[in-house]
Amino acid sequence: MRIVVVGDIHGGLRALEQVLNYVKPSEKDTFIFLGDYVDGWSDNAETIRFLISFAENYNCIFLRGNHDELLYNYLKGKETSPMWLNHGGESSIKSYAKLSEAEIDEHLQFFERLENFHIDSQNRCYLHAGFTDQKGPAFEYFENMVYWDRTLWEMVCALDDSISTESDIYPKRLKLFKEIYIGHTPVFRIGKEVPANFANVWNVDTGAAFKGRLSMMDVDTKEIWQSDPVWKLYPDETGRN
Repeated sequence: MRIVVVGDIHGGLRALEQVLNYVKPSEKDTFIFLGDYVDGWSDNAETIRFLISFAENYNCIFLRGNHDELLYNYLKGKETSPMWLNHGGESSIKSYAKLSEAEIDEHLQFFERLENFHIDSQNRCYLHAGFTDQKGPAFEYFENMVYWDRTLWEMVCALDDSISTESDIYPKRLKLFKEIYIGHTPVFRIGKEVPANFANVWNVDTGAAFKGRLSMMDVDTKEIWQSDPVWKLYPDETGRN
């Protein structure tokens, strides 16, 4: 049985289908999606429709990303932020304008079922962004922190490799779990093109919303599968800039 973690998709359904062809899913596999399924390329509603169908045949854990919450709020009639519209929201609005009320309701139920974080049997933690509480994501005062936080990733990127895990100054957050898997912050910001690892944190967001690829990784073997650069699969679109 494989546990395959999936990075941020951002409406890039063509990339998702391409990588799954490489992975060759088995009914014994578990797929853990790290969130941000929407807001980027044009296939936003189509991506959610695909994931709903995919979960009927394979074991899936769907985590909540900040963009998923923003789209959910829009679909529920809440006020939209101009910043969201400028960071991919416009593409989701156009995509969802094609759906019937019944289809939108089905998608709302999907968004409502999303989990904020997941901890597996080997004490590996999966969440979209990060956490700040030294006792773990379950103790965050603001529960949406787990899909907005960047401090966890910024911390491990700056962590001195010479600091022992037994040291008093070693970050307590990192000692809670065997490994931590996140997305949210594209690794191209630190010059990487594949999932990046610092300390016990793996970042699987390889910039599919922008000029990067969509990535999946086997958490046990660390085997990585990647799509083509997503913009090449959507040559008539710009994605997020």
